[in-house]
Amino acid sequence: MDQAARSDQLHPGQLLARGVCRHLRQLGFAPLNEFVPRRGLRVDVMALGPKGECWVVECKSSRADFTSDRKWQGYLEWCDRFFWAVDTAFPSDILPPDGGLILADSFGAEILRMPAETRLPAPRRKAVMQSFARQAALRLHRLDDPRL
Repeated sequence: MDQAARSDQLHPGQLLARGVCRHLRQLGFAPLNEFVPRRGLRVDVMALGPKGECWVVECKSSRADFTSDRKWQGYLEWCDRFFWAVDTAFPSDILPPDGGLILADSFGAEILRMPAETRLPAPRRKAVMQSFARQAALRLHRLDDPRL
């Protein structure tokens, strides 16, 4: 499947995530879409920074998407910084002010507001890093051996 066909199949939140991931890569982060820190939670983007920092980005494509989802509060204990990513049409004034704010589209993004850092405790950081590495490696292996 070519890139254009794949883009046509992505949902608005996934397109935002793609732009966010592109920007995070430029900042030296290693992003992973749909990261599962524990059963029942799936963050849109988890990114590991060059100094070991863990960022979570929750992509919201509409007011309804935001108001119908309250799982994001469970993501706060799994990162050093938490961000919202929205597009230019999103009413960003409805977002909680404690989180960071990223303006994104499918091609890129820009951090508009940096949230305060809340460092993960060492045991939690180790668990996040191990889970991140495992999930990323398994995804890479699926690409290398899709028939497995």
